[in-house]
Amino acid sequence: MASLLLLSLSLLVLASASPSPPADEGSYIGVNIGTDLSDMPHPTQVVALLKAQQIRHIRLYDADPGMLIALANTGIKVIISIPNDQLLGIGQSNSTAANWVKRNVIAHYPATTITAISVGSEVLTSLSNAAPVLVSAIKNVHAALLSSNLDRLIKVSTPLSTSLILDPFPPSQAFFNRSLNSVIVPLLSFLQSTNSYLMMNVYPYYDYMQSNGVIPLDYALFKPIPPNKEAVDANTLVRYSNAFDAMVDATYFAMAFLNFTNIPVLITESGWPSKGETNEPDATLDNANTYNSNLIRHVLNKTGTPKRPGIAVSTYIYELYNEDTKAGSLSEKNWGLFNANGDPVYVLRLTNSGSVLANDTTNQTYCTAREGADPKMLQAALDWACGPGKIDCSPIKQGETCYEPDNVIAHANYAFDTYYHQTGNDPDACNFNGVASITTTDPSHGTCVFAGSRGNGRNGTSVNITAPSANSTTSSGIRSDLYYSRGIWSILTVMILNVANIL
Repeated sequence: MASLLLLSLSLLVLASASPSPPADEGSYIGVNIGTDLSDMPHPTQVVALLKAQQIRHIRLYDADPGMLIALANTGIKVIISIPNDQLLGIGQSNSTAANWVKRNVIAHYPATTITAISVGSEVLTSLSNAAPVLVSAIKNVHAALLSSNLDRLIKVSTPLSTSLILDPFPPSQAFFNRSLNSVIVPLLSFLQSTNSYLMMNVYPYYDYMQSNGVIPLDYALFKPIPPNKEAVDANTLVRYSNAFDAMVDATYFAMAFLNFTNIPVLITESGWPSKGETNEPDATLDNANTYNSNLIRHVLNKTGTPKRPGIAVSTYIYELYNEDTKAGSLSEKNWGLFNANGDPVYVLRLTNSGSVLANDTTNQTYCTAREGADPKMLQAALDWACGPGKIDCSPIKQGETCYEPDNVIAHANYAFDTYYHQTGNDPDACNFNGVASITTTDPSHGTCVFAGSRGNGRNGTSVNITAPSANSTTSSGIRSDLYYSRGIWSILTVMILNVANIL
């Protein structure tokens, strides 16, 4: 009987590890994930948030093995990056590039869906001494992929700043800084020959701030503007209703100026800060919400740009989390959509715009015990949630706010819902071997306020749903996530109970 149990568990693990093929899609929204946080969530918690928010594309600023392992078999598509400080070594040595690809790509692919490698970031404007080796580094990485037959599956490029484009308006007159043509032309030749894309970081916020009032705020924020306020390209008579499209078209024209007309553009960074210094009055929650909500709608509507209508311009929002330890001004720390605990910095206005980043808490969901569930299975799941699940179950102890009613269903409701919200409302977290289900009915009662309740915090009560950080430990000092994957412990418990009943 013990061997039968082990066989069942082995089949369960194998089934959960089988990857699903990625689906083809047109334009999409992705999100950048920075790590300059004082309490960076554990990779499994980051992935739970991504899944809960239906984020299927991300960009990392490195190739962190913990994140790449956590992303395995999720179908989430990831751009990994070679940091600028590693660029010189990779640009000067084929073997260094090959070792990097072996360690950071081959070790994880295809379980982790790596779609591209970003070689440095804004190198030509932030690390000029590495400019001479940038294209060599890109070619060395591509050669390493080629030797592993991955060159058609994983693209290689490098993000550029729009500050490289001189005379960006009207877009038809735009051109790249000619002093860098010795790097830009070979880069574009490589991108064209490998069917890759030009990565661009597009920030209307900075252009607006530096324009001394020339660029209207509404134009930068995608807000509707009257036709007489639209910007007109005098050469093409094309009208622009927002700064983003004008900057993307300036990129197309700048490439055309160098005789490259068929390289697609991927926007690797764009966003708006939600807080700033006194000299940054337009870094506000409302403006950040307006920009990112409008940007998401604009990209997903597949409108393209005036120069290339209907052509996808997929975009990665900067960024997932506010980075409180990031160097620089206050605005540098406040580009995030979420705080470290998974709470949204603001609720995006995305009604009827699909499920990506639809973090509107007015449509809140909860996780509670399924009607008619076996009390023994509920108890096993409750024990797991309050133990290996690492949630705070003190509110359901005798004398505390959620102790009454004193029964396994009520206590399981509290524990299940707390765990569900701790994992970022991941639907997979509300199962517990079939004894839990998702509901839109708020299970809060009296002074017992459940996680995610719109009444959260009333009467002085609150629920701690902060996701554990990468350094969090159990009371014994052992990181429980190394020993338990979500739900497996409760499944094992129930299987043992079932075996005991058979015996």
